[in-house]
Amino acid sequence: MELVPHDSVLLGSWLSDHGLDARSQHAYMKSGWLTRITKGVYKMKGATPSLMAIISSYNTQLDKHCIVGAFTALQLRGYAHYLPMGKPKAYLFTDRKNKLPSWIVNGDWDMSVKYMTTSFLGEGLLGVESLTIEQFDLLVSSPERAILECLYLPESASSLLDVYYIMEGLTTLRPKLVQTLLESCTSLKVKRLFLYMAEKANHPWYKALDSERVSLGTSRLMISPTGKYISKYNMTIPKELAEYE
Repeated sequence: MELVPHDSVLLGSWLSDHGLDARSQHAYMKSGWLTRITKGVYKMKGATPSLMAIISSYNTQLDKHCIVGAFTALQLRGYAHYLPMGKPKAYLFTDRKNKLPSWIVNGDWDMSVKYMTTSFLGEGLLGVESLTIEQFDLLVSSPERAILECLYLPESASSLLDVYYIMEGLTTLRPKLVQTLLESCTSLKVKRLFLYMAEKANHPWYKALDSERVSLGTSRLMISPTGKYISKYNMTIPKELAEYE
């Protein structure tokens, strides 16, 4: 109880490593000190773990790397363009080798889980930073990585103008990190949209990028089935984005 914040979840394997075997875990549950969430997962008496607390516990107790990214990372850092209606969404990312367990993905938490397994920015933690939120240590995408993740989301095509509103506020991105992320990125759609938006926003850091070192491919991309064709980036984008000033 002294090792972790009160609203953490406690994973059975971690409890065993700290001297509380399965029989003892069951005894503490029967006595009311622990409440079972699912097999091998508990919370302390009176605790109400948030999703961020759960992700922190999962990472720290099992040495995992679940990343809080995309719009959620930007909101945590104060870059949200507007507050979403209804239950907030938590955009979570892991690589394909380390998928989140179903009890996290499908649980009824204080945030709706939007989970993706992908390595489109490489296998490591490039552009991921440690952030402490209400006592809980989290792996959170930097603004440079988070905006790329926003563009990667399947639903991004229908909300590109919203992403661009956020891009307009990203005036202090670090060009060296942006450059490295773009060179590591495997998504042509993400790279072309990012460079288009950065150029459109006319940020000072954009001028420090070397786009010649970023492979953009040659195929035409239909980001939107109808819209405006941008010849420099060989893609068709929504008309409202192209005409927004």
